[in-house]
Amino acid sequence: MIVGKITGSIVSTRKQENLIGSKFMVVQPIEKGKGKFIAVDLIGAGIGETVLVAMGSAARTQSGMEKSPIDAAIVGIIDEGQDGVVE
Repeated sequence: MIVGKITGSIVSTRKQENLIGSKFMVVQPIEKGKGKFIAVDLIGAGIGETVLVAMGSAARTQSGMEKSPIDAAIVGIIDEGQDGVVE
């Protein structure tokens, strides 16, 4: 899993049939040196929130869209880290 911050959203009026109704968010990983990516939002996260992102086959399985072209899915919103702070 990856920890990231939602920095924006993507609007797509035309998409593969299995993705109709899905919300897409731009995620910036917390880990330095990693670039932004797009993830399907499964839980209703918002811009500015820190989230947990499942990648690869785990993203497809958790989204219930095993046959969809999904590589990343937001599966949790982080309230705070173990030390009380998430940067």
